[in-house]
Amino acid sequence: MSNTKLVYSTDPKLNQKCVKCKELLSECSCSPEIEVKSYKFIAVLRIEKTGRAGKTVTVIDQLPKSEIFLRDLTKELKQKCGAGGTYLMDGKEGVIEIQGDKREAIRKALEKKGIKTKG
Repeated sequence: MSNTKLVYSTDPKLNQKCVKCKELLSECSCSPEIEVKSYKFIAVLRIEKTGRAGKTVTVIDQLPKSEIFLRDLTKELKQKCGAGGTYLMDGKEGVIEIQGDKREAIRKALEKKGIKTKG
C-alpha cells in the first residue's frame, strides 16, 4: 500500500466501498464476514422478563455472529411483528431481542427464510 489516498478515478473497480466502514476496498480494515448460508445453526427462542422492569422480551439466541445478517433479520422481524427490537453481538453468538411475546410470528418468519427454530 502507498501512503497516498485515492482522490478521483474513473475506474469503477477502484471506487468500490466497503459496506460496513464505507472506506474504499483497498483501504478497508474490516474483518471478513462469515458466510451465513454455509453456517448451520438452530435459532433458540425464549421469553425474558428479568431486569426489564416487568416488560416481556422475545430473545432469539444462537444466531451467526454476522452484523449484516443480524441487522437485516432484526429489521425484517421488527416489521413482521410490529414491535421494537435490537441485535447484540456481545458473546460468542448473535442475539436478537424483540419487544413483547412474539414467538409464533417470529417462528413463522424464520421458517419462511429456512431457519430452524427451537423453543
